[in-house]
Order: sequence, then C-alpha cells, then structure tokens
Amino acid sequence: MQDKEELLDEIFESALENEMKYFGCSQAVLGTLKKNLSGVNAEVFRAGSALAGGVARQGETCGALIAAIMVIGSVIGRERLEDFEQYQEAMEPATRVYNMFKERVGHTLCAGIHKRRFGKAFRLSIPEEREAFENAGGHKREGCPEVCGIAARTAAEVILDIKREIVVFLTSTL
Repeated sequence: MQDKEELLDEIFESALENEMKYFGCSQAVLGTLKKNLSGVNAEVFRAGSALAGGVARQGETCGALIAAIMVIGSVIGRERLEDFEQYQEAMEPATRVYNMFKERVGHTLCAGIHKRRFGKAFRLSIPEEREAFENAGGHKREGCPEVCGIAARTAAEVILDIKREIVVFLTSTL
C-alpha cells in the first residue's frame, strides 16, 4: 500500500505535469485530484474550465487555489441551501487550504503570484502579455505548474485528514 507522503508527492507531480502539458491551472488541479482522490466528478471538472489565469485570465484569485477549494466543497460541502450546518462544516477545511496555500506560495492572487515568481504581473487576457508570460517561464516547472502542484498537494492533505477523521469517528461510534 502506498504511504501518504508518496501519494502526496505523486499528486504534486501529476498536477505540475498537467499544467505543463495541458495548461489551465484549475483543471490541472481538478484533473489530478479526480484521478487520485474521490470528490471530483465530470461536472466539477468542467466547471473549472474558465477559472485559469485568475478567473478568465483576469489575474484575480489563483485558479489552482479555487480548484483546491472546489474539491473541498465537493467532498464535504452542502447539497441543499437549507443545510447551514454542512455549509459551516465545509468552511474550516476550505480555510485551511487557503491559509496553507498562501503560506506555501506567498500570495493567493494570480497577478501577485506572477509578481513573486517573475517580478512582473502579467495580464493574461492580453495576447502579447500572455506571450511574455510564456517567455518568462510561465509554464516551466518553477512557474504556474509548481503552483498547481502545491495547490493539489495541499487539497489532498486536507482531504486525507477529513477522510481519516471520518473513519476515526465511525469506528469510535461502533
């Protein structure tokens, strides 16, 4: 059986490779977590299509981070608006993912991440700046692919903790 650290390393590398090969940070993360953990179905994956580049290439919240939080919601979120308790229950692990990501990457906004990694914020909605982003190494390992790896690994860590807590709870109630 694969140990937790090996699985987390595999998830990191898979998300990194997905971003390098296919682009679309949100779906790079979602695709990796869909393959390696439960909680991501086709609709969730499809919903991540236009979140890359800080939401439709606008430089806002990092699409990889949004995907990581989407997966938390898929695993533990509410299914009905009336279920306020489950809504509250999902906030703690989502906040953990957000804070861990921010600590590990240094920023949560796409433009801020670019500035930290490349010394400049790129407006990816402008073709010339998107090309400059690529030339600066945007899809090289140390660019957005590494950020995707961090987001996927972070979400996986939290999800594995949630699943462990559920097992402990269930076994203690038997």
